[in-house]
Amino acid sequence: MTLGTDAADSAPDGDCQPLWAPAEPLATGTHRFKNHVNLKRGLALDTYEDLYAWSVADVGAFWADVWEYTGTTYSAGYTCVLEEDKEMDAIPRWFAGARLNYAENVLGGKAGSQQPALHSLGEGRSQRTLTFADLHDQVRLCASAMRRAGVAAGDRVAAYIPNIAEAVVAFLAAASIGAIWSSTATDFGTAAVLDRFSQIEPKILFSTDATCYNGKTHPLVDRLAAVARGLPSATTVVVIPFGAGAASDLSSVPHACLWSDFVASADCDAPLAFEQLAFDHPLAILFSSGTTGKPKCLVHCAGGLLLQHRKEHSISQDLGPGDTLLYYTTTGWMMWNWLVGALSVGAAIVLFEGSPFKPDAGALWRIVDQLGVTAFGTSAKYIQSLEEIDYRPGDHHSLDSLKSIYSTASPLKPSSFDFVYSGIKRDVCLSSITGGTDICSLFCGANTSLPVYRGEIQARALGMAVECWAGANRPVFDQSGDMVCVRPFPCMPVYFWGDDDGARYRSAYFEHYPHVWYQGDFMVVSSTTGGVHMLGRSDGTLNPAGVRFGSAELYNIVDAYPEVADSLVVGQQQGACERVLMFLQMADGHQFSADIVRRLSAHIRAQLSPRHVPALILPVAGGIPYTMNGKKVEVAVKRLVSDLYRVAQEAGADAAARSVKVDGKTTSTLANPESLEQFYNMPELLA
Repeated sequence: MTLGTDAADSAPDGDCQPLWAPAEPLATGTHRFKNHVNLKRGLALDTYEDLYAWSVADVGAFWADVWEYTGTTYSAGYTCVLEEDKEMDAIPRWFAGARLNYAENVLGGKAGSQQPALHSLGEGRSQRTLTFADLHDQVRLCASAMRRAGVAAGDRVAAYIPNIAEAVVAFLAAASIGAIWSSTATDFGTAAVLDRFSQIEPKILFSTDATCYNGKTHPLVDRLAAVARGLPSATTVVVIPFGAGAASDLSSVPHACLWSDFVASADCDAPLAFEQLAFDHPLAILFSSGTTGKPKCLVHCAGGLLLQHRKEHSISQDLGPGDTLLYYTTTGWMMWNWLVGALSVGAAIVLFEGSPFKPDAGALWRIVDQLGVTAFGTSAKYIQSLEEIDYRPGDHHSLDSLKSIYSTASPLKPSSFDFVYSGIKRDVCLSSITGGTDICSLFCGANTSLPVYRGEIQARALGMAVECWAGANRPVFDQSGDMVCVRPFPCMPVYFWGDDDGARYRSAYFEHYPHVWYQGDFMVVSSTTGGVHMLGRSDGTLNPAGVRFGSAELYNIVDAYPEVADSLVVGQQQGACERVLMFLQMADGHQFSADIVRRLSAHIRAQLSPRHVPALILPVAGGIPYTMNGKKVEVAVKRLVSDLYRVAQEAGADAAARSVKVDGKTTSTLANPESLEQFYNMPELLA
């Protein structure tokens, strides 16, 4: 076997039967939108394939129709949909001349609506429900308090916060002003938070005094104090008491005030004002995984996310007033922004904070029944965990309201499709979806007008010109290749924060194939069904249990240990899952020991999160592999150790040692190719 040669993936043949098909395909959001396009433009689009082909051939017309069909609220219309004379890597402008506000498109006209907007609940907190009227009023007060604290359009508002109602209130308040939101989860340690927030210099910081997970309350004040001290730009730190008891002692937290006091500083009579801003005005900053240094700050614009999320939720997924979406996520994952985006189509959302297995495996499914959840989202790992413990929600809960299930973070295994339909609910649209922090939305995913086939993502998303390339400008079907997008789309980041000349942006997405967006994923597109198979990452990003992060975050910890001369961190694929491996080259005079493993693991757990702790920490005597240019070789080692594991599982350790080879093209780029040999002699990698 030659490392790097893609194995053929088994796409469905023409006789395969769907696991689910829409009972009324002509009543779906996609069909209604197709009728709108046909009537408006005098077209005769018939199938989804027809609509998709038109949407990526004439992207300007498509997105103009999404703008109109989804009822965009604006104060000034656009003069041009898309700058057609610019290459994709020049980041062409969308909807030039338009003036709008994201929060107005969520809350405008809903000041008196008694329709539920959000339900917030979880470990350590009782259920709390806000109507759209409640949400409008709380955003009004929070926005007024922000203005009195000096927040203006373009300022950054950060949140080190659990998935609770106040997070949504603060996000929409910032959006109403035109301030730029950024959030991270409370399971991140201080180093991980400061690596992100210190780059963007927020004026205000929101957090809580504690969190609750897996049956335990975890105080947050000490970490919050360290974060606040590391952010001198944050002149106000707003702390939300997490539990029902008295607030914690906040004397160690610079510039701290309680949420209640902050909101009380608002002008109680001030209306909720929506600043009218350009389509590409920044809405949120999300962060890359930090593979090659500090995490990149991806700036997403208000108009782009509004249109993209409305297209996905309303047109493709049939969500709207009367629907309730529960997506199990943290505030540090792009799926939180995607979840909140469902408010813009009038759906209610569920914010759950805590372990999905406390007090037992039925925790989330009781909420589905309790709140009448119609769409449920989670990670592939969660579904796999239910399989492993043989907890079949359909045997314990009615799930009558449930219409759709979404899965992401890693590819959903074919056997997990079987489990969903046998163990959860047979009449449900199961949609594996794929996108990324890079676009804060989806490249391929759910569509209620299409059937579901075992192991497949249903379709490439409307308006997203996704192709599978087996080399430059070589689109292929039914074989593996690189995921690329060949036409612009409005939810591309407008820029990276601090990347003044755009060099990091172009390097991240356009260096591999000039003028073409390269996502860094392997995929297969079926010529039979139009569905998509995701084969995993093609770069060094780590993705254990669906939690994506970069090796540089771990290197930053290891570098503080003088007894370690060098290190390498890679992911090892084990079927559909991935585990993180750390290899240590000890400094002269120091020996690898259980003590260094224990100390490193504890340090990583405290500074980053428990999910960053490597599954294995192993010594290397042959040095860390480097390229001729002095870069650590992660991708080749990841492929090597993953292939060794796979072949060992299929044919035994001896077969793995004989057949798995690193191709000459890879070794020719290494300064020390002999260093790869040591990985063949590590039995721990095969188990």
